[in-house]
Amino acid sequence: MAGVIYVVATPIGNLEDITLRALRVLKQADLVACEDTRRTRILLDHYQIRKPVISYHEHNEAARAEELVRRAAEGACIVVVSDAGLPAIADAGYRVVTLAIARGVPVVPLPGPVAAETALAVSGLPCEAFRFGGFLPPKRGRRRRLLEALAAETATLIFYESPRRILDTLHDVAQVLGARPVVVAREMTKVHEEFLRGPAAVVRAELSRRPAIQGEITLLIGRAAASPAPAPALAGRVEELIRVQRLDKMSALKQAAREHGLSKREAYRQLQQEIHNRNGGQDG
Repeated sequence: MAGVIYVVATPIGNLEDITLRALRVLKQADLVACEDTRRTRILLDHYQIRKPVISYHEHNEAARAEELVRRAAEGACIVVVSDAGLPAIADAGYRVVTLAIARGVPVVPLPGPVAAETALAVSGLPCEAFRFGGFLPPKRGRRRRLLEALAAETATLIFYESPRRILDTLHDVAQVLGARPVVVAREMTKVHEEFLRGPAAVVRAELSRRPAIQGEITLLIGRAAASPAPAPALAGRVEELIRVQRLDKMSALKQAAREHGLSKREAYRQLQQEIHNRNGGQDG
């Protein structure tokens, strides 16, 4: 096993979700490179594996990749892991892999859990095509521009998101992408595993009622319709509320705004724009 770099998937939550092969390789490793040595020691201690560990994360990745590849080239067996899931997938790992390939050092993958695909499998959204986007931009402007660029994407969209930003992100999804279905997968494989399904505004409303939002979050967004919807989301909903529930226009607008996660002013502006677009750019 000397002179090789193993890229090893580790559990995304439940420590039992690790392969027998991964345990064998970890036991035979000369060095384990990981994001957070404290997190990885929990896994190693659980299986009584005593191996030296070294930090390898986004802040030291360039320098550490050089060291790891050099040691592998000298005959060491290096195992690269992340805190959870498969290294290099929205985590550190890419640089050591590319450098090892360039230096002729063997790189061997050991498959295992990936949060994006785990969530997709039970999301209830189409699985035959999906697009994984890693972490969404933390700044609202960049996040909205990215969502706008993906508005016509017909594959299921998958992102990782921070619990601190999930409400803001769902607000943007509702505004930019409308009422298409979303799934928030939280704390997968752990004790408090949860899947929230529905339009972005509805899922956001559920989360906003909680005193705190915690845990690892995977956000999935249903694909765009294959053909244009018969009516814009907000305008169509306002018309439906007036027709079915016999609300006056202002009450219907207020309710539709709540459902879409919009302020009344934002909803009115969006409604006017949708009506303008529906009329072919002509007012009235």
